[in-house]
Formats: sequence, C-alpha cells, structure tokens
Amino acid sequence: MSQLRGLFSYLGNGANWSGTFGIPHRLLEHLQYISIALLIAAALAIPLGLLIGHTGRGAFVAINLGNAARALPTLGLLTIVVLLIGLGLTPVLVALVVLAVPPLLTSTFAGIQAVDPMVTDAARCMGMTEWGILRRVEVPLALPLIMAGLRSAVLQVVATATIAAYVALGGLGRLLIDGLANRDYHEVLAGAFLVALLAIFLDLVLLGVQRVIVSPGISGRLTKSARSVAHPDAPGPSLSSPSLSSPSSVRSDRSQEGLA
Repeated sequence: MSQLRGLFSYLGNGANWSGTFGIPHRLLEHLQYISIALLIAAALAIPLGLLIGHTGRGAFVAINLGNAARALPTLGLLTIVVLLIGLGLTPVLVALVVLAVPPLLTSTFAGIQAVDPMVTDAARCMGMTEWGILRRVEVPLALPLIMAGLRSAVLQVVATATIAAYVALGGLGRLLIDGLANRDYHEVLAGAFLVALLAIFLDLVLLGVQRVIVSPGISGRLTKSARSVAHPDAPGPSLSSPSLSSPSSVRSDRSQEGLA
C-alpha cells in the first residue's frame, strides 16, 4: 500500500508534469521513438512479407532470419551499435527496428499464406493481374493476421523503447534510470506504470483500427449481425409441440385414429 500511495503521490505532483523533464515531454519523446521505429520496420517487413507470401520464394531464409533476430538481446545489440557508431538516436532505432521486424514479417507472410488457393485461382480465372490479386484479394483477407503482428510489434517496442535512456536519450525510460540513480523508487514505479498504460492504450487503439479496416465478412461480425437480424427473438421449441412428443403418445394417437 505504501508503494501505491507513493505512486499516486508522484503522479499527483504538479511539478512532475511540467518542463522538459516532466511526464508529458517524456511521453512525447517515447512516442517519437516508437513511431519512427515502427514506420521503418513496417516499410521493411510488410512489403517483404507480402512478396514472400505471394510468390513463395525465399520464405525459408527470411523467416529463419526473422526468428534469429528474435533471439538477439536488445540491450546487447544497442551496446554494440553504440560502440560502432557512437551515441545518438540511430543505435536506439536500429535496436527497436530489429525487434519489430520479426513479428511484422512472420504475420504478413502467414496471413498471405493462409489465403485459400481456390480464391486466388478464381481471381486469376477472372483475369486479375498478380498485383491485383495481391492488393484486392490476398491483403484484405490477410489483414487480421497483419494487424495482429503489428499489435505484437507495438507492445514489444513500447516496452523496449525505455532503453533509450541508457544512451542519454529521453522517453519514459528516464523515469526508470533516474529513479534508480536517485533511489526514488516511486519514480521507478511511475515509469513502469506509465509504460504499461501506454502499451494498453495503443493496443486498444489498434484494435479499434482493426475493427474499422477489416471487412465485417472476414472478421465474422457480418455473420453474427445477419444471424441476429434473421432470428431476433426466435422462441425455443415448445414442449407441447409434436416434434417433442413422446413416441408412446404418438402411437396412442394413431391407435385411436384406427379405432375411429
């Protein structure tokens, strides 16, 4: 309870919300690192995943390289890049891009591969070009998996962007580093809380975007809504209906009809 009181005390202090060292400024820095890294990773991974998934060429090499990149320790990679090119934003972006590429690449490839071949064959029979099949058939059907990979990449990058503070940059990681240096554990707890809150918020935003851009027929919402419209208040079968009558009663009814 004391830690929670300290957390709310830190967040309720107006001095922590103003100036270049305040929470809003650190949050904007954090969002800047995240957005740049995700844009670069998406520009690299999504077109490559679409190409590999559509053609089926180079899948083994690309997917295995992506899986190998998952095993790289981000802090170790950041340290290596800093030793090679020095301090600055570039080492942080390199580490975050390497972290974000694998989920984007594998989800895009898996989404295209999951499209039913009969659907693409039908599109070819209708005279569509390969680019038209990819753009108008495969990508819309693969959007749920692509968005799932993007959401996974965002969560990982939001949490890992705190490493920017290790190389004298800003972001919410400054709350963690400065709090540990000053032994202000309420500041450390506030930094961790804000990072988790930001990750949850961005995930919910992307979930809303996914519901907007994914066709209702693909997501299944159209089927559910059509079912509810077709049977809004369908009553259950009555116990007195003939379909639920016992066999003995049916036989007795028939015998009475024969006697009559």
